[in-house]
Amino acid sequence: MKLLKKIKAKIISATLALWAWSVAKADEWKIREKLIAAWEKAKAFWASLQARFMRTKAYAKLQEMSPLQRRMTVMLCGVFLLLGLIFGFNQLKTFMIKHFIAGMGLPPATVSTMVVETTAWQPKLSSVGNVRAFRGVELSTEIGGLVQTVPIKSGMDVKEGELLIKLNDASDVAQLNSLKAQADLAKVINERDKQQLAIQAISKNVFDTSKADAKSKQAQVEQQTALVAKKNLRAPFSGRVGIVMINPGQFVNPGDKLLTLQTLDPIFVDFNLPQGNAAQIQVGQEIVVTTDAFKDASFVGKITAVSPKVDTNTRNIQIEAQLANPDKKILPGMFANVNINLGDEVKLLTLPQTAVTYNPYGSTVFIAKPTGKKDKQGNPALEAQQVFVTTGPTRGDQVAILKGVEEGATVVTSGQLKLKNGTPLIVNNKVQPANSPNPQPQE
Repeated sequence: MKLLKKIKAKIISATLALWAWSVAKADEWKIREKLIAAWEKAKAFWASLQARFMRTKAYAKLQEMSPLQRRMTVMLCGVFLLLGLIFGFNQLKTFMIKHFIAGMGLPPATVSTMVVETTAWQPKLSSVGNVRAFRGVELSTEIGGLVQTVPIKSGMDVKEGELLIKLNDASDVAQLNSLKAQADLAKVINERDKQQLAIQAISKNVFDTSKADAKSKQAQVEQQTALVAKKNLRAPFSGRVGIVMINPGQFVNPGDKLLTLQTLDPIFVDFNLPQGNAAQIQVGQEIVVTTDAFKDASFVGKITAVSPKVDTNTRNIQIEAQLANPDKKILPGMFANVNINLGDEVKLLTLPQTAVTYNPYGSTVFIAKPTGKKDKQGNPALEAQQVFVTTGPTRGDQVAILKGVEEGATVVTSGQLKLKNGTPLIVNNKVQPANSPNPQPQE
């Protein structure tokens, strides 16, 4: 309570001091006399206006009206006068705001810029493809059986005809030996009958029967030999074995996938290109392949085949290329980036793709044009000027400019969405947009 009383006393004393100062200044500056003089002038001016109005025809007609009509007329005139003053004030306010904004000009915009230069450009076609083995197969057996031996190891390189898996064939081999013995006996009998037929000791019918029996026994031997061979799974071609998950003693059924065999050198790459590039593709053309697995390495190959038809769903042409893979780094199933060089290098003006604004009515860029004036720091003042350009091929973060910009021009590379013709520019090149012809993904 004491604090409130102190605050109240201070406020009252400050108010009294302010009032005393105002009264003193009013006496010192003679404000009262000036206000009285201004009031007298205003009264005299109003009296003159009233005297002039009383001498007009409008005042005479107003006096001829009845009191009610006179009051209604004065009220309506006052309302219209008030509305006119309000309308005039709004128009004056709008005019002053527009005049103020026009005097200020467009606000400056901060952008980044770069000077357009000519760079070497290698015309090429790019695509993505899949790596495919020169020869690759998932091996299985035609017949079932018990695994006896597995003489290979995972990831092992094998030659054509090398034994991979051996099934238990003891009973089949015994049956083969029995059939061989019968075949040998039938052959001996047939030779004896041939000698007896020569001296007319037997009939021709007996000789023919023994001959057919010998051939039948030999055919049974060949059939059993083929059956025994099916119990030995051999490499159909040279290549590298995959992960071996078969163990001795395991029973396998016909058609079970036992292991994979892939030929890695050479190797194929399959990729697609739009039908519009059909005239630029031919067998024997050189390609350069890169993979995400070996980012610093490139592999050179040649196109070996072009599909004779266009896919009706995608309108693309399938292409096959062959690569040498002596180190066997590239593996089937890998994702590959394919580039096909077309002709010699050319010189083209390039810009970052972010510098170009693509619109339905055309592509545009903004040029930083000198105004001939100086800014606050004494540097040449720049303003934006929009120009139409004709764009060409793209590579990575860059796009080629065929028409619309001359070499050496300063082009806005970022911040152009807030620009229009004549916008003052503040250049800040501390951060530039990506402008790499061969960008790499960030890990």
